Amino acid sequence: MQDQMIGVAATGQIAVGLVEGNELVSQLRIYPPPGEAESGDGADIFSMPMESIVETMAQVIQDVCADHDARPAVAGVGFPGIIRGGVVVESPNLKQAKGAKLAEALGNALANRGENMAVSIFNNADASAAGLAATRGQLEKLVRVWTLGHGVGFGRYPHSEGPWEGGHGVVTLDPKETYCGCGGKGHLEGIVGHRAMRLRFLDLEPEEIFANAQEGDTRCAEFEMLWHRALAAASASNIHFEGPGKFYISGPNSRFVKPNLLSQYLHEMVTMTALQGSVFEVVPTSTEIAVIGAAVNAARAGRGQ
Repeated sequence: MQDQMIGVAATGQIAVGLVEGNELVSQLRIYPPPGEAESGDGADIFSMPMESIVETMAQVIQDVCADHDARPAVAGVGFPGIIRGGVVVESPNLKQAKGAKLAEALGNALANRGENMAVSIFNNADASAAGLAATRGQLEKLVRVWTLGHGVGFGRYPHSEGPWEGGHGVVTLDPKETYCGCGGKGHLEGIVGHRAMRLRFLDLEPEEIFANAQEGDTRCAEFEMLWHRALAAASASNIHFEGPGKFYISGPNSRFVKPNLLSQYLHEMVTMTALQGSVFEVVPTSTEIAVIGAAVNAARAGRGQ
């Protein structure tokens, strides 16, 4: 039997699953449960102190292990922010996490419950990239993914040390572009992020913006072009550093993407022949993918890969 691993994805909710090889072999346990999250009665991690986040993760992991009589050796956690050596150095959309020694704290919380496993922490978008690589048989390839939601994440597989905060890449020099949650000017997230769109259009929700653009509303149509240009610009910058290839786009707001328009803008920005040939693919949002990816990255870290 293949080694069992725990995967954790922490976005608005905490999702935990048991993984063998590159497959989820348990049902996901999610906190707060979907019904509570949708009703607004349950907490989400944006409103929880870090101590509570850690204890909740540990409890849900213990519950999953108990359900399957499992004794996994490793646990991988996908968490928003800049992660270095198991420490959340910065998390613009989860400010209470800044400086948290998450790997150490979660390891201790698990040990207190009789669960001894090596804990590794990764940026949540990196976990999604690893999950896509694992489930699509591309573990030997470079995989990049944009996650479009409350903020904007950039995931990369294979995992490599570095901030990889692609959502905070500068895509405009306009000093009025100040909608990014980190406070920086001209950032991709300040245009594409869900929070940023709500701030920019105080009278419209993001889905209304794109619907109005289709109906010919000038203000919304102009923003739709800016939105796609910003995502193309961030992708073009990465291509000039790491070369061409496929970019996956996921997350709840990936539904707004027009791949043909995005590709058109990208080709206007990347003109050197050797760097052309990149494509975009919108993939369904899946917490399972991130859970699998977190576990796969943790296993690879344990093997020194």
